[in-house]
Parts: sequence; C-alpha cells; structure tokens
Amino acid sequence: MTQENREEKRDKIVKGLEKAYEKMVEFKRKNNSEIVILKENKIIKIKP
Repeated sequence: MTQENREEKRDKIVKGLEKAYEKMVEFKRKNNSEIVILKENKIIKIKP
C-alpha cells in the first residue's frame, strides 16, 4: 500500500467519523437526551 493510498483511506475514515458524530448530535437533540463523554477519567453528561 502506498503512502498516498493510506492518506486517502485515512481521510475517508475521518470524514465518516465526522458524519457519524454529526448524526449522533442531531439524534440527541431531536430526542432531548444527553451526550455522555469521558474527560480526564470522569464521566460527563452534556445537553446538546
């Protein structure tokens, strides 16, 4: 696999993750539910 191929695949993966995150936030807003994250070994709930 060439370096160019790897970068192209990495870019596609990152774009897919960004799209999934946007859909998740939209879903959470629609259903008025919290987003749960782990920050500095603490569980944090965020209202979108």
